[in-house]
Amino acid sequence: MNYCSHCGQPVSFAIPEGDDRPRYLCRSCGTIHYQNPRIVAGTLPVRGSRVLLCRRANEPRLGYWTLPAGFMENAETTPEAAARETREEACAEVALQGLYTLINLPHINQVFMIFRGELKGEFAPGIESLEVALFEEQEIPWQELAFPTVERTLRHYFKDRQQEHYPLHISDITMEDRRLFFDLD
Repeated sequence: MNYCSHCGQPVSFAIPEGDDRPRYLCRSCGTIHYQNPRIVAGTLPVRGSRVLLCRRANEPRLGYWTLPAGFMENAETTPEAAARETREEACAEVALQGLYTLINLPHINQVFMIFRGELKGEFAPGIESLEVALFEEQEIPWQELAFPTVERTLRHYFKDRQQEHYPLHISDITMEDRRLFFDLD
């Protein structure tokens, strides 16, 4: 950020008085520009013993498989965002069954929230998907998953499904986890 969105004057990056971390500050009008994490909301759509995945039609990770999810919009709840993203990416409707995974990604300033959902009716690739498909556990393309959040959510689901108990899973994915997932050295 170079200029204040309130008055147009240059901003500096400094710790405001009484704060504990740097923020963009406008010395001209006094505005403090807070930057907060973005929420990614989506679903784990299930039909019988299969889960629905979408092959990404855009970067990052073009061509890799993911759960239908995306950034939450203003003026919507997290369940509304999850259902909207499922409609946009998989042209599908789901009956939400509760928040299932909440994963903090502090290294990229995101919070990932996935709701379990029962897939209703038909589905098809949305504008952000090359294809969508239902997968049995043994058919999941583990080496072609787009993000570590997707892998973690799916692994929780298949383990929890054995006991038919689906608790809320809260965890963090660190930069080290990301390096391991993307095989970066």
